[in-house]
Amino acid sequence: MAVMRNKSRVAIIGGGISGLAAAKQLAWLNPTIFEATSSIGGVWRHCSYRSTRLQTPRPDYEFSDFPWPDRTDPSFPTHNEILEYLESYATHFHLWEFIKFQSKVVEIKYLGDEKMAGFTELWSNDGRALNGQPMWEVGVLTGQSEIVEWHKFEFVVMCLGKYGDVPKIPNFPISRGPEIFEGKVMHSLDYCKLNEEESKELMAGKKVVVIGYKKSAIDLALECAEANQGPNGQACTMVIRTLHWVVPSYSIWGLPFSLFYSTRSSQFLHERPNQGLFRSLLSRLLTPLKAGVSKFIESYLSWKLPLDKYGLKPNHPFHEDYASCQMAILPENFFKEADAGRIQFEKSGKWWFWEKGVVLEDGTKIEADIVLYATGFEGKKKLTSVLPQPFRGLIENKTGMMPLYRGTIHPFIPNMAFVGYIESVSNLHTSELRCRWLASLLKGQFELPCVPKMMNEVDHETEVMSRTTRFYKRHCISTYSIRHSDDMCRDMGEKKWKKENWLFEAFSPYNNQDYKEGKKD
Repeated sequence: MAVMRNKSRVAIIGGGISGLAAAKQLAWLNPTIFEATSSIGGVWRHCSYRSTRLQTPRPDYEFSDFPWPDRTDPSFPTHNEILEYLESYATHFHLWEFIKFQSKVVEIKYLGDEKMAGFTELWSNDGRALNGQPMWEVGVLTGQSEIVEWHKFEFVVMCLGKYGDVPKIPNFPISRGPEIFEGKVMHSLDYCKLNEEESKELMAGKKVVVIGYKKSAIDLALECAEANQGPNGQACTMVIRTLHWVVPSYSIWGLPFSLFYSTRSSQFLHERPNQGLFRSLLSRLLTPLKAGVSKFIESYLSWKLPLDKYGLKPNHPFHEDYASCQMAILPENFFKEADAGRIQFEKSGKWWFWEKGVVLEDGTKIEADIVLYATGFEGKKKLTSVLPQPFRGLIENKTGMMPLYRGTIHPFIPNMAFVGYIESVSNLHTSELRCRWLASLLKGQFELPCVPKMMNEVDHETEVMSRTTRFYKRHCISTYSIRHSDDMCRDMGEKKWKKENWLFEAFSPYNNQDYKEGKKD
């Protein structure tokens, strides 16, 4: 064990989008970013396929003070373009000097009073984020060294992210798991490590089964189909447990998609946390209109895409997928490959292995040479693996969600923030604004409410999400993102209404450019 001295008051764990945004906002504190790998970028570096593209246009996925050089380009950026953009951002704001690469955080120790930790009336005992003394000790393995180096900090920002690193692996009955399968089993996380030639070689001429139907599964199936062109090609079968709505573009019956969910007037239709009795009654009265918007979008998708032909039309309304950030942008040629027979679909609530492939709940057997899990990740396990008790047991509440005030502060975990653990249509914008809010908190420009009040707000937000969508545990704020931003702007002393006049305020879509720094009352 080696105890290191440093001048940093703040540690940032993770060098992805959230970590970079945090470093830029907290540069005045000379932060230290611990990045486990040799590069920045997070999931864009380590969890992307060769065909992976951004799901939003460039202007909707950029830092408010660092626009894309070609932001008018209508194409969705590739993951390589995104990495170049992030590297340029780090260079422009001199963030490289804060980053320690090949530095994996393996343990964090609390230096305060463990008996009082997390159970005081005020967050961090006295309500202050920075109190002038070390509160956390961070254990780091550097490079190939087996010696843990310990660094002390007043504050820690966790930016490990919800995706990557820890794959979610399905559970199986005894003797029905991958151990009896004669083929190859791989999670999408491992597939991402393959280069283009290796990925094509893996799937060409092979019977492939992809488990899942979210964005990563759809991209995998398309890459499989592209690798199986020609007379020797085999079909890729997607095994789907839960159907979700997919969207071909950001245009619905010729109208921009943002009009339906990204304006104040459109979000007025949806219930939002802490909205008061009158607003609650009004949102109930507007329920038919909200349902009508969802039906309007569903009608276009059912007309535009062969959902009925392939039995891919979900039973739940579109707004439930949007409210849980599960709406996927369909890659070009996906249904063209399905029409050619190179992508096939099977729906089954349960499945398991047999020697030659997989077995569905109804007994249908599908032969396979390769089974690819596109089953997601266990992001919270990354947190519980490094946090000490009692905080490790407090990460999730009884609903299985992280109770985060303003999507950033856990009321029971002192002198620590979490960025990148709530979702929206643009996770970059969501992280950037929360980092601005966090910087304002650390500067002492506002005070947090008492712990009971913060927990009450968090619990109410969870209740609202659970009434909005059955998939609420993803912690997505997309249907009330403007209100969420309003609350943070009010804390920071900024005006909530960002548009030029009331007409634009009501009907013009909100985006990251509306939240540039410097817009004070």
